[in-house]
Amino acid sequence: MDRRDLLKTMGAAAGTALVSGGLRAEQPGAEAAEPVAILVDTTKCIGCRTCEWACADAHKDAGLEFPEDVDFSVERTTSDKQWTVVNRYETEKGIIYAKKQCMHCLQPACAAACLTRAMHKTPAGPVAWNEDRCMGCRFCMVSCPFDMPKFEYHSAVPRIQKCVMCTERLAEGKNPACVENCPAGALTFGRRSELLEQARERIYAEPEKYVHQVYGEDEVGGTGWLYLASVPFGQLGFRTDLGTTPFPAYTREFLYAVPVVLTVVPPLLLAPSRASRARAAAQTEGHDEEGNA
Repeated sequence: MDRRDLLKTMGAAAGTALVSGGLRAEQPGAEAAEPVAILVDTTKCIGCRTCEWACADAHKDAGLEFPEDVDFSVERTTSDKQWTVVNRYETEKGIIYAKKQCMHCLQPACAAACLTRAMHKTPAGPVAWNEDRCMGCRFCMVSCPFDMPKFEYHSAVPRIQKCVMCTERLAEGKNPACVENCPAGALTFGRRSELLEQARERIYAEPEKYVHQVYGEDEVGGTGWLYLASVPFGQLGFRTDLGTTPFPAYTREFLYAVPVVLTVVPPLLLAPSRASRARAAAQTEGHDEEGNA
């Protein structure tokens, strides 16, 4: 990116912010009256980790990996190379497995914290990331109550990595890869309202089997991943201190109060970020041409 493009990027970003009255905390929950979601029944999960393999296989272009051997004695976390992980928990009812990934909140804190809206809630429901708009501030990482967005610190052109609920597959009319490949039927994809109804029906039909709660129904304003369990969710490593208020509500007044920062900072950081990506791409292209020669 030359000096002219640098100034153009800064001017366009600043102009957009001024015209729109400054960037504000998004309220993505209103974008889709019937967002899609996934219901996880942990009583059916067998810990086979097929969902991990399916995720890695479906997102090879993102550099995802599937480790053959894992240590279940420690709680595993997602990473820039693994968008979903299965953990094993010793509970009052024995061993239970639970899958973890981005929760795709109805009003995501990561999207509200993103000054350039690189992280955004799609109309269908999934929370996605746009590489071209990211300025590398990593506010999405520190704002997420579930600690899901991960940064590629090792890369010359780092990206934010997390589960995107297979938005490409959804656009093709397919189910998310993890849902499609789960051999135990622990994962169900559909409209959120219908999945909540289904979850309640399971609880009512077998009240002794399930705790009477659907995790994700109300947490932080609701999430796109919903969970059923036979034990309190705290025993499965879920946060139980989040409350029901969407996280963007805590920061909205603050964001309205600092329009200058939100107008000036994004273009100042976005332009250098794009410039560094362009240089890295040019260097990669140059190396490829040398190798071909």
